Amino acid sequence: MTVSLKAFISGDAMIGGQQFLKAWEKYLAQYGQAMVFDWESDWEKLQYRRLEVEKNGPEIEEPTEEMIRYGKEIDIFMGLFVPVSSKVMEAMPNLRIIGLSRAGLENVNLDEATKRGIVVFNVQGRNAHAVSDYAVGMMLAECRNIARAHHAIKSGNWQKTFVNSDAIPEMTGRTIGLIGFGHIGRLVARKLSGFSVNVLVYDPYTSREAIEQAGCQQAELKDVMEKSDFVSIHARLTEENKNMIGHKELGWMKPTAYLINTGRAGLVDQDALLKALQEKKIMGAALDVFTTEPIEKNSPFLRLDNVTLTTHIAGTTTDALMNSPNLLMEDIARFLAGEEAKFIVNPAVLGNKETDDWLKRIRQKQ
Repeated sequence: MTVSLKAFISGDAMIGGQQFLKAWEKYLAQYGQAMVFDWESDWEKLQYRRLEVEKNGPEIEEPTEEMIRYGKEIDIFMGLFVPVSSKVMEAMPNLRIIGLSRAGLENVNLDEATKRGIVVFNVQGRNAHAVSDYAVGMMLAECRNIARAHHAIKSGNWQKTFVNSDAIPEMTGRTIGLIGFGHIGRLVARKLSGFSVNVLVYDPYTSREAIEQAGCQQAELKDVMEKSDFVSIHARLTEENKNMIGHKELGWMKPTAYLINTGRAGLVDQDALLKALQEKKIMGAALDVFTTEPIEKNSPFLRLDNVTLTTHIAGTTTDALMNSPNLLMEDIARFLAGEEAKFIVNPAVLGNKETDDWLKRIRQKQ
């Protein structure tokens, strides 16, 4: 088979270009060649830039020199956090596939891609096990004071009493509220089943039948907030649900309840959460995500004794990171071969004449 596709791979400090290239060689080398670059190889800079893109969209970044230089040759563009803006697409007039080795789509202008007939892939659930493991761990760390006790010992103190000492819970028999019931939420529910907990789910996009089949109970947001001993957030951030957990919603929670956020900081009104914790309206919180990362050195969250903070690492396991390029390129290979793909996020483009004609040419050469 002779196919002359050209791919532009844009790695970064989290998943380097060479890791993507290994996946390309395993699944897609028969279709052509890939050129490899790293968009941002400095870890600290990557954390800042990717968060800015997630907050403000990919259009805030300009295409790199290499994107402009080689853009007219490119059929497939792949990466992790690299911004894929309308300007990138303009520099790549023959682009037909964009592949992101993550579930989030904040770094791609999806509307522009769809308008241009570009098929966009992501990798859904790539770190679902990692994040769900972590969410359960954060529940235990916060309510049982694991991180605080560790910090106390390291600081030379043998601390036995904490802010929640009068109401430290066991998990058995507690009610867990899940906001969002995608891959991660479902895994959290499954992993908590061993604790014999009751699970309430708020997710307007998931049917009652699917929730009940998972052994959980569908509920409105108010019921989840009022009845849960732990509320764990696993929804995707959109313009519609930004700050969906605010003063009112936090006010519904029990004074002995905990809020766990391993999703997106923007789902929670940070000022409202800070006030609830300062005034002890809820027992505590565990947060892995922040509106500014790294967290500001003068952040008032750092002065609280009823919050566990971690550095946005819930989804960062070696297994999740290293396997995601394979999942992405295996799915693209299925698509190019005429088989059903799992990770296309804008299937409407499959009716685009130019896209369909391009696919026919590729498949005829197999």
